Amino acid sequence: MKDQLFSMDGNFAAEKPKKTTAQFVSLYLSALFCIAIVIPSAMAADWPQFRGPHRDGRWDETGILQAFPPKGLKILWRHPVGGGFSSPVVAQGRAFVLDVELTQPTSRERLHCYDEKTGKELWLYSYEEHYSEWTFVPERGAGPTATPIVDQGRIYTVGANGYLHCLNVKNGKVIWEKNLWKEYTIEEMGCRPSPLIEGSLLIVFTGAKPGATIRALDKETGKEVWKALDDHASNSSPIVITSGGRRQLIVWTDNSLVSMDPTTGHVYWRELMNTSNNDSAAAPVFAENRLLVSGLMMELAGDPPTVKFLWPEIRVPTKRILNNASTPLLAGEYIYSTKGYGELVCLEASTGRQLWATNSITKPKNGGSINITPQGNGYFLFTDEGNLIHAELSPTGYREISRSHLIDPTWPFSDNKYVYAPPAFANRRIVARSEAEVVCASLEK
Repeated sequence: MKDQLFSMDGNFAAEKPKKTTAQFVSLYLSALFCIAIVIPSAMAADWPQFRGPHRDGRWDETGILQAFPPKGLKILWRHPVGGGFSSPVVAQGRAFVLDVELTQPTSRERLHCYDEKTGKELWLYSYEEHYSEWTFVPERGAGPTATPIVDQGRIYTVGANGYLHCLNVKNGKVIWEKNLWKEYTIEEMGCRPSPLIEGSLLIVFTGAKPGATIRALDKETGKEVWKALDDHASNSSPIVITSGGRRQLIVWTDNSLVSMDPTTGHVYWRELMNTSNNDSAAAPVFAENRLLVSGLMMELAGDPPTVKFLWPEIRVPTKRILNNASTPLLAGEYIYSTKGYGELVCLEASTGRQLWATNSITKPKNGGSINITPQGNGYFLFTDEGNLIHAELSPTGYREISRSHLIDPTWPFSDNKYVYAPPAFANRRIVARSEAEVVCASLEK
C-alpha cells in the first residue's frame, strides 16, 4: 500500500513521494548541520569552584567572542556587594558571591545567590561574625577570601575566621555548620585558601592549631575525618593531582610545601620552605610530571611519591616568587606569569629562562596582578585595573586582540586601587567582583 498523509482537517493529502538516494543524502547532511548548530550550546559549562571546573584556570567552552564590541562588552547585570577577595562561582543556573557587610560595630558575612541570566537575587544567607575594629578601616581590605565550592546541590563556604557552612543551593537553608574558631586556635582573618572537594571529603586549609592546619570533613555531615600538620596557613589554595599512580593533595603553607594522601592525611613528602603569606597567593600548578609553585619548578615521580627541585638553584623567596597576587600558567614547555610590578613574562618551563616581557597589559605598580585564563586558541587576561583582555600568547611574544573595561578597581593600596578576585567564566559569560560590586557580562559569539 502506498504511504498516505493526513492533512490538518483529517482529509487525505497527496501521496507521500518516495525519496531518492540523493534526497536521503541531502536529509542526512542537513541533520548533521543541525547537530553542529546544537552542539555548541551543549558545550556550556559551570564554574563551581576556585579557578574553574578542574581548578586549573582553564575555560573550555565553545562559541566565545573573539573581538570585543567597540563600545565594550554587553553588561547583563550588576549589583552592589561588600568587601572580600573571594571569587564568584557559577553553578546550576545561579551565581554566588561571598562578602562581608561592615556596619560598625557589627559585621555580617553574607552569601548572595543570583539568577545567573537575569541577576535577580534569589536568596541571601548572612550571619554575624566577629571582625576586630581594625577591619572597619577600608584600606585594610577585610572580608572573606576563600572562594565557595558547589557540589551536588550544596554550596560550601569558609569565612575569614573559619566559620564553615554547607547550604542548599536552591534555597540557602543550612544543612550543617561548624565554627572552627570555637574548636581550635585560628589566626584572626587567617582562613584565606579556598576549600576543595575530593570524593566524599571537604578539605579546608585554615591553619588551625593544634595539629589541624589541614582538615578533611565529611561533606554530607561536617564530621571531621582527619587532620594534619601544625603549619601556619598561607594564601595559597591547595590542589589535588594524580602523580606516580597516586592521588596527592598539594599544600603550600607558610612553613613548607607538602604532598599528602587526600583520603587519610598521610604525608608523602614535606619540604621546609618559609614564605611570608604576603607572597603566597599563587595556587600550585601541575602538568605532566611538573609541579610549579609560583616561581619554583619541581619534578614529581615514583611510588611512593617523591619530589625533585629543578629551578631556581637558590630557593630564597626573592628567587622563587614570581608574583604575590596571581597564579602563573604552565602551558606545555612554557610558563606565562605576572611578575612583581605587573609585567607579563614568558619563561621556559625546563629552565626558568625568561624569553620575553611586556608592560603593556596593566600599569606598572607594586602589587600588579594579571589572572590568565586559557580559552580555545587564545587567552583571557583579567587585570588588577578591572580590564578584560583577549590575547594570543606564544614563546615569540604577546599580541592583544581586544580589551574592554569591566569593573572599577576599589581596593586602595600604595596610591593605587586594585581588583584582585579572579573572575568566573561560565556559560559564555564572565562574572567579576570588586570590593563594591559584582558584574556579569556576555562573551557569547
